[in-house]
Amino acid sequence: MQGYYISSDKKDLNFEMIYAYLSTSYWAEGIPESVLHKAIEHALCFGVYLDSGEQVGFARVITDHATFAYLADVFILEAHRGKGLSKWLMATLLEDPNLQGLRRMLLATKDAHGLYAQYGFVPVEHPERLMHIWHPNIYSTCGH
Repeated sequence: MQGYYISSDKKDLNFEMIYAYLSTSYWAEGIPESVLHKAIEHALCFGVYLDSGEQVGFARVITDHATFAYLADVFILEAHRGKGLSKWLMATLLEDPNLQGLRRMLLATKDAHGLYAQYGFVPVEHPERLMHIWHPNIYSTCGH
């Protein structure tokens, strides 16, 4: 996309920008910096950048690189939305060699169902088969 590029090189990531966004997001509000550092370290990450190198978007995939992946922390900064960057980011990450041949990829979203549906995501067919352990207030109670 003209004026932008996508990289999966973690050396390019702007941790401060990612943290500023995610720590106020509805899904990761209050996440401690140390937890986000660890999450990024152990995931496949994609950054969206202006040609100048300024980061304007991010996505993180937790995966075993063989059978399963969980897509998380997808965002484009507000000033850069409406340009097709989230679609480009999704297409790029789904084409990554590390994410080919997976049996399942999951995600959770409150408001971006339309975006993800364009890339084959559908509601879980048998939600009664899925279970989870969920600690919605973990960042405020665990003492990270």
